[in-house]
Amino acid sequence: MQFPERFSNLPEYAFPRLRALLDSHPAGGEELAMSLGEPKHPFPTFITEEIVKNAAGFANYPPNDGSAELLSAIADWVNKRFNVKLDAATQIITLNGTREGLFNACIATCPEVKNGKRPNVLMPNPFYQVYAVATMTAGANPVYVNATAENGFLPDFSTVSAETLDNTTIVYLCSPSNPQGAVATSEYWRNLLELAEKHDFRVFADECYSEIYRGDAPTGAIEVATEMGANPERLVIFHSLSKRSNLPGLRSGFAASGPQNIAAMKQLRNYAGTPLPLPLQHAAIRCWRDEDHVVENRALYGAKFKLADEIFGDVDGYVPPQAGFFLWLPVKDSEEATLKLWKASGVKVLPGAYLGREVDGHNPGHGYIRAAMVAPIDDMTRGLHEIRRHLYEG
Repeated sequence: MQFPERFSNLPEYAFPRLRALLDSHPAGGEELAMSLGEPKHPFPTFITEEIVKNAAGFANYPPNDGSAELLSAIADWVNKRFNVKLDAATQIITLNGTREGLFNACIATCPEVKNGKRPNVLMPNPFYQVYAVATMTAGANPVYVNATAENGFLPDFSTVSAETLDNTTIVYLCSPSNPQGAVATSEYWRNLLELAEKHDFRVFADECYSEIYRGDAPTGAIEVATEMGANPERLVIFHSLSKRSNLPGLRSGFAASGPQNIAAMKQLRNYAGTPLPLPLQHAAIRCWRDEDHVVENRALYGAKFKLADEIFGDVDGYVPPQAGFFLWLPVKDSEEATLKLWKASGVKVLPGAYLGREVDGHNPGHGYIRAAMVAPIDDMTRGLHEIRRHLYEG
């Protein structure tokens, strides 16, 4: 059976590649997974209580777009966090995690042609692989814009040719970035939104790591867009409880934008979405209305940031992450370093090359490994010291 041509060059998912690299080799010590960004801190204690209290809701079909109470809680959080007021009924859609939204928003809003041509969708390189697969599913051209140490690990979209930008319909940008932990400034967002207005494309702001940071809270794209008076349809923001509240299994997120974009996403979700069960919506409402557990979670990651700085501070090319929970550590060859570390210590990281694509003969992830700082701090201490010992000493 032959697949459509647009799927012939899908990026191979990172974790099957990692298994193929490591599984035939025994671990050199007690196994420690630092490859997957799955939060391991305790989730809020009230979650179980909310689910049990509202368990009767499992007997009902949940509202596809989210209950009015959940949409209101999200709108209140956006206003509190970014000082932006949204209409809960028309400018927010709940999601089964941000991955669903990042994928379906592209399908729902990407035109078949722009200026008589197959449109472009721009994204950082390295990047979250869903961006590229969504682009190909929509029938658009993925364009990878390198995010390197030289540009602060955030892609400089202004360097893209005017011809390419004129034919662009969507730009994906993750801030805080995965994998590097870089944060877009107000000026960066402003420049990107001005570029979007000039060349008529949408900005998809993937901000799922926005609540894990050191120092000041990351600027949100929506607050900059509002200050500029930008067209609300120019921007779609994506958030979830997975990282903020240590609830990746709850599968609760949202997208916010102008009414037209949200209406298009709702229409697709009627057929292709998976609504969150009502008891889980009640749990999500409680999470969006509580900040105490988020502050506690951020403090736990703060201790890990400090530990990483102490261990790798003198490593040439080490850049302390501003936010998120990944380390983007420089190595000579990402696959070689990952395999060496696994065979010597049992610590599993992800080759940076698996998150990037080759552009002009170079994959910008080739010289890095990604280490997720999600395990308890005692395990993290061992893992970071093992990385230091086997990759940077001797």
